[in-house]
Amino acid sequence: MLLVGLSDAASAVAIGSPMLYAVFFAIVAALLLVDFFTFKTPGAGEAVSLRQAGLWSAIWVGVSVLFAAGLWWYIQQSVGTAVANQKVGEFFTGYLLEKSLAVDNVFVWLMIFGAFAVSPAMQRKILLYGVIGAIVMRTVMIFAGAWLIQEFSWILYIFGAFLLYTGVKMWRNHEEQKDPKQSGLYRFLQKHLRVTDDSRDDTGQERFVVVKQGVKYATPLAIVLILVELSDVIFAVDSIPAIFAVTTDPFIVLTANLLAILGLRAMFFLLAGLADKFHLLPYALSVIMVFIGVKMLLLDVLHVPMAISLGFIMLVLSVTAILSVKFPQWGKA
Repeated sequence: MLLVGLSDAASAVAIGSPMLYAVFFAIVAALLLVDFFTFKTPGAGEAVSLRQAGLWSAIWVGVSVLFAAGLWWYIQQSVGTAVANQKVGEFFTGYLLEKSLAVDNVFVWLMIFGAFAVSPAMQRKILLYGVIGAIVMRTVMIFAGAWLIQEFSWILYIFGAFLLYTGVKMWRNHEEQKDPKQSGLYRFLQKHLRVTDDSRDDTGQERFVVVKQGVKYATPLAIVLILVELSDVIFAVDSIPAIFAVTTDPFIVLTANLLAILGLRAMFFLLAGLADKFHLLPYALSVIMVFIGVKMLLLDVLHVPMAISLGFIMLVLSVTAILSVKFPQWGKA
């Protein structure tokens, strides 16, 4: 009981300060520049290799571990070891959760790029813009969610019920892969935007907007970018409530979320080469969503230690990854 009390007290401490936020956003800006100038396709028309994508995915995870180490040192010096251990544990749990839930987002991006036959070079550019947009939108959504929880604590039960419903729905419907060109959103964009079928300008360069006879037209690449941005908003509606089940500290929620997003481009190209091998991962995401939803609904009845949450997520992901490789036909139509 004493340990539980100490854990709850440490979790209740909000560590965010203007200085910490400023330092973190400076780190994010620097990492975006690194991503922009270093993670590139080998050449025109060439896809990112599985080896390169795996290497960069490992680098982004390493960056997050280094950030967590620095955060632990700062909190330990300013508040104490107990709070440092708790907050860094929350960070790792939230980071793993966000990385896990991003898998479904990546699968949707794969469908969108496949439907519009987007070249590897433009995939990289669209994903970079998508990551920047996701950082801005998720920052706003996280602060809005933190304010809602602070003002209306009962909203956590709504989050829990929503995640439980979403998890069950994902389990039942994950096999349904709809053509993005048949979606209502795509038809809406075609109806309300002046769209051309050709993404190349007069010089043969691929563009988001082209000018024909003095009139500007959105190209299919612009539609793809809009679909990518909106898909992230839709998935954020699931993932942000989920991470609030781990911690309600806005700084931890923000840092875990954004650092997970920063590695999404490398993760996309990695999963593009491994999607068929790990076909059961959508089931893992469904189980994780249900677990988080139940945890939120029972927060006043049952205290689930953070270590158990982290262990459960890792176990589910590991088991489904192993089963995907061992039984390649399971879950396939």
